[in-house]
Amino acid sequence: MVPTEESLTAERSEGHRPSPPPLRRNRDFQLFWIGSAISAFGSRASSIAYPLLVLALTGSAADAGIVGFAATLPYLLLQLPFGALADRSDRRRVLLVADASRGLVLAAVAAAVVLDWVSLPWLVLAAFVEGALTVLSGAAEPAAVRHLVHPDQFPNALAQQEARDRAAMLAGQPVGGALFAVGRAVPFVFDALSYLASLVALLLIRKPMQEPRERVPRRPPFRSEILRGLTWLWRRPFFRNASLLVAGSNFLFQALTLVLIVRATQQGASPFMVGVILAGAGVGGVLGAAAAPRIRRALSLPAVILLTHWVWAVMLPVFAVLTEPVLVALLFAAVAFVGPVWNVAVVAARVAATPDELQGRVTTASKLASYGAIPLGSLVAGWVIEMTGATWTAVAISVAMVLLAVLATASPAIRRGIAP
Repeated sequence: MVPTEESLTAERSEGHRPSPPPLRRNRDFQLFWIGSAISAFGSRASSIAYPLLVLALTGSAADAGIVGFAATLPYLLLQLPFGALADRSDRRRVLLVADASRGLVLAAVAAAVVLDWVSLPWLVLAAFVEGALTVLSGAAEPAAVRHLVHPDQFPNALAQQEARDRAAMLAGQPVGGALFAVGRAVPFVFDALSYLASLVALLLIRKPMQEPRERVPRRPPFRSEILRGLTWLWRRPFFRNASLLVAGSNFLFQALTLVLIVRATQQGASPFMVGVILAGAGVGGVLGAAAAPRIRRALSLPAVILLTHWVWAVMLPVFAVLTEPVLVALLFAAVAFVGPVWNVAVVAARVAATPDELQGRVTTASKLASYGAIPLGSLVAGWVIEMTGATWTAVAISVAMVLLAVLATASPAIRRGIAP
């Protein structure tokens, strides 16, 4: 049985336990947060360098879309097996391997650029491998954070993780654009070093990142373990429908991001200004993450989801007519404000309801449903831009978001929220 919102609140308030120390005094969480913040910053810097490098090499929006598709394709192909792998393995080891391997991939990309060996197939391969390792890390991270903090502080810890990601977007993308202007290899070198910093931080953490596991003489078949997380999620209508709704919004925002990059480039914007436009989402995201715990306390889970989608439905049509870079960045900030509120509310409820031994599989099952559409966003947007232009693509994205908000409102499972 899935706990109700009231039961989750009651469990947290049972007894009169002393208040835990604030998160800023939690050494292990701070190490984790700082290390992951540095690597997220580096990743954002290199993420804008990939499409800029492709556009510089081939001048094709479709080629840029192919690389974006490759980077996000692992979210569709590898979520379930990597979730099972994360549950079978030591979470600390999973995170260490993912960081070390991503650092090597980025170093290899930088070397290829410097030596003039870079090509579209090479960038597609590198983007896919880095994306795969990011999926592996993401399978272990939420449950790892849960074990580094007091249960009452987990929603606030998630909000800080959201703030980390949004701040990385805010600072990383314009810095990535500026570094690309200095040298095409520089953003990739920067990202490789950021993974090294994260690796060191993980090695310094003392607390265990999972409950003790009993040795199993004979494990069930890997295939059956993979499906357990998907089955758990599918049998809970609220979490299932919430994941499907965010799949649609993620598809649309991935497409919108490519629209903004291509349109700004076609209008002669510098790489730095392209980064500034996309960093608008970081500004709104940081503010939204800071406000998320307070907003979540004031609103029910259904209200959070419905409000999020209707805010997007109202704002996205403006992108079709707005071209001034600074105004586009401000609008992107307003749109991004509500996203962290959704993430903190739904992820905290899902992690609290999931058994520890299923955390990786349920996390990746949710991401398969919600992020599996991201690769198609880049791919489809690249083709549609080539055929109709950036403005008409933005119009299509706006219409689709209105339809998504209508579907959210019409869903009984979403309107009920968490229910047995």
